[in-house]
Amino acid sequence: MADAETLLQEVSSYLTQKDVERIRLALEFSESAHAGQLRKSGEPYISHPIAVALILTPLHLDAQAIMAALLHDVVEDTHISNEEVAEKFGKPVAELVDGLSKLERIEFETSEDAQAENFRKMLLAMARDVRVILIKLADRLHNMRTLDSMSREECERIARETMEIYAPIANRLGLNSIYQELEDLGFKHLRPSRYAVLSKALKVARGNRREVVGKILKAIQQRLEENGIQAQVHGREKHLYGIYKKMQAKSLAFSEVLDSYGFRVLVDDVPSCYLALGALHGLYKPIPGKFKDYIAIPKGNGYQSLHTKLFGPYGTPIEVQIRTVEMHRIAEAGVASHWLYKTAATPIDDLQKKTHQWLQSLLESLSQSDSSIEFLEHLKVDLFPDDVYVFTPKGKILALPRGATAVDFAYSVHTDIGNHCVAAKVNFELAPLRTELRSGDRVEIITAPNARPNPAWLGYAITSKARSQIRHLLKTMHFDESIQLGEKLLNQAFASLGVKPQDISESQWEKLVRDTTAKSRAEILADIGLGRRLNMVVARQLARAGEGGTNELPSSGAITIQGTEGMAVQFAKCCRPIPGDPIIGVIKRGQGLIVHTHDCPALRKGRRSAEDWLDVTWDRHINKPFDVNIKIIVANQRGVLAKAAAAIAEAGSNIENAHFTNEGDYTTLYFTLQVGNRMHLANIMRNLRKIPEVVRISRIKSAPA
Repeated sequence: MADAETLLQEVSSYLTQKDVERIRLALEFSESAHAGQLRKSGEPYISHPIAVALILTPLHLDAQAIMAALLHDVVEDTHISNEEVAEKFGKPVAELVDGLSKLERIEFETSEDAQAENFRKMLLAMARDVRVILIKLADRLHNMRTLDSMSREECERIARETMEIYAPIANRLGLNSIYQELEDLGFKHLRPSRYAVLSKALKVARGNRREVVGKILKAIQQRLEENGIQAQVHGREKHLYGIYKKMQAKSLAFSEVLDSYGFRVLVDDVPSCYLALGALHGLYKPIPGKFKDYIAIPKGNGYQSLHTKLFGPYGTPIEVQIRTVEMHRIAEAGVASHWLYKTAATPIDDLQKKTHQWLQSLLESLSQSDSSIEFLEHLKVDLFPDDVYVFTPKGKILALPRGATAVDFAYSVHTDIGNHCVAAKVNFELAPLRTELRSGDRVEIITAPNARPNPAWLGYAITSKARSQIRHLLKTMHFDESIQLGEKLLNQAFASLGVKPQDISESQWEKLVRDTTAKSRAEILADIGLGRRLNMVVARQLARAGEGGTNELPSSGAITIQGTEGMAVQFAKCCRPIPGDPIIGVIKRGQGLIVHTHDCPALRKGRRSAEDWLDVTWDRHINKPFDVNIKIIVANQRGVLAKAAAAIAEAGSNIENAHFTNEGDYTTLYFTLQVGNRMHLANIMRNLRKIPEVVRISRIKSAPA
């Protein structure tokens, strides 16, 4: 077979004769195992593993990886077991093959579960040995090249998966050529008509541009030679999907995207990069704000280069990338450059370290995800191709995905800092945790020992590490708080039955745990707190096993609300109760205890039975701010908003939110304030009434409009 001979010739150019012989044996073994099998295109199946191995040879992967590429489907698609592979070709090869093999679909309820679980398994194997993902990417690339034999529906599914997962992973690992080809092929199958039109237009444009490119190329080479700089200069082609993305993102026509010419300058060392930059800025004027130094601050995948945009001849924009030959190798081979150029110095070590850190963060989110599908969502979020680079107070550079906030930064520094953060200083100025970070920001996180993650953080944290840690801690907190609430509710039920909680023996609890198939006493209490079990039913079940539990408790059984119960007790947004308001509690399944005011309209509309209502009362020593909404109608006068804000601050309250509506001579101001209780609110309203422009003021027992 011609491809088989080509493969053996390719590997013999960089491997020992002994390794080539082992690869030949793996090739023969795979050919024998797949004998009689055909691909959907009608070709012999063995053509696929050979093609996968050929994709890997330019990366100079070792013999084990090439053998695993040849054997990657034998366990899944033939009678061969993984033990046989280990016996014939060694344990490392068998582990690579196992990491690449899909799981049995029968274990999962849906194909989505199976797909997500396959990614979990693959990434676990990848964390142990990054060669797994290199082989998998080569496998996916060949499948994408031969996708035409599949049904339209299957084509779209595979292409979408490639665009969402595999292409971003290739980009994250710095495998530039594989990444671009995967994107172009995904684009071809997801948007075939657009692909065809753009492809045809690009061919025409390249022909028309050849002469201009030649002239600019010659001018750049001449200027570099005049400055004594040894360099290779090449015209740089934009890949098709990259052109399409730029057209979409910036609403540009095809001609506008192609109005710039791309060039790549390769020099011997880092000082020469900056000398070349100076020489080219002397040749053509630089466009302000279009210079990026990825040498001083490399991208997260190890990419290093200087990028500049210049005004070329006749005002034509020119994009130039300047890098060393070593940087170019890493830009093309990414993490695979470890095998390709083993003598490389520090940049490759840094790249290996960054890749390892990324894989570790994936493993953390993997261990803290409740399901494979949740992990897959984490993975998609974490594969953003564009990074922002921010500085810690000590000057360390951290790479975060575009759109990352101060919360993401806190968790990227350390989990404990994330869990206890309360605010941030961005460029020495106080900023809320939801602040979106930009490249060059200096970020300092302010922490407090008693601070805890807030569920609202999930609305703006975007990195998988931050989101998984927040979810994990919130679940733990929710469970603990639900246990505490469940105990209060159960004690209330005991009081109404005349049973003392201390009279319930351990054996009674053990019997109840067995009878209800719960895992523990704590789970039963948490279920009561979350409304999954009725407190009265559990109290009766426990009391039934006891004797003489008829003594009355002096307590009325009302539950005391302290305001610090956390997520197990929630304050209804329909009426916004604050200390001093007469209140009533309602157990809502899965959410715990919801506290309403007695006169809440939503409670009346709900028509809940009296059995669902619980007696609740405020603790006398609450020391916690509560949100309350007020509405102020004022005459339109200059400075009235400032007066209102000053009056609120004077009364010791913070403004959480503010907006207004203008109606002719009057303006309606809506504020969300933080107050301690009704007396505090009354003081604030008294202060506001002293302002001459205030016409009317009232409390709104609902979220602001």
